[in-house]
Amino acid sequence: MKTALITGATSGIGKATAIEFAKHNINLILCGRRQDRLTTLQDKLNEQVNVHTLCFDVRDKEQVFKKINSLPTEFSSVDILINNAGNAHGLSPIQTGSIDDWDAMLDINVKGLLYVSKAIIPKMITNSAGHIINIGSIAGKEVYPNGNVYCASKHAVDAINKSMQIDLNQYGIRVGAIHPGLVETEFSNVRFKGDEAKANSIYNGFDPLRPEDVADIISFVVTRPYHVNIADLVVFPTAQANSTIVHKTL
Repeated sequence: MKTALITGATSGIGKATAIEFAKHNINLILCGRRQDRLTTLQDKLNEQVNVHTLCFDVRDKEQVFKKINSLPTEFSSVDILINNAGNAHGLSPIQTGSIDDWDAMLDINVKGLLYVSKAIIPKMITNSAGHIINIGSIAGKEVYPNGNVYCASKHAVDAINKSMQIDLNQYGIRVGAIHPGLVETEFSNVRFKGDEAKANSIYNGFDPLRPEDVADIISFVVTRPYHVNIADLVVFPTAQANSTIVHKTL
């Protein structure tokens, strides 16, 4: 059986991916900042597969390496890495943006992804096998008003993904990115800092992607024959044409 490590597994795409992977008999290392949620998900999935939890913040470099290096033997060889942890803080023009928000986005979306990858890749190289999926965003393919630093962070994910493909090619490691459009998760609650009315309004009047939709795609990608690598994939809800054009009926 393969083992997958998923960051940001406490909600949204990460949680849905864990549930989907369990259906395919993939053992799980669930990572996140909220141990109560990790434990609840572990209890739910333990009947299907072996599950281990790691509670840490991907921004904390020391904790990333300490926690991943603490994995018990049966979980120490990671076949699939899902770099899912990410966030958006604020939606302000560059001139009024919060530096703290900028730091949070760059530290989690870019540096956190790098830290976790750095901790996992050496064993994949030793095994001459592995699969890394980097969860990006349409914001990594285009820039939209007031997106500035969030878009920059996801453009960085796009560039890192392409660089990983080049650097790890010689070791037989598959690397790919999935860039979703609008997905209905806790994402908007974080972006609008708890303003639920504003967050919910983003998804009014059309049928957005669900976390399960993206999880299903991730599952498809990682279950392809090993000679097949889906390197870069953009997925929208049908109502969305790009980052700013969404057909709403209300």
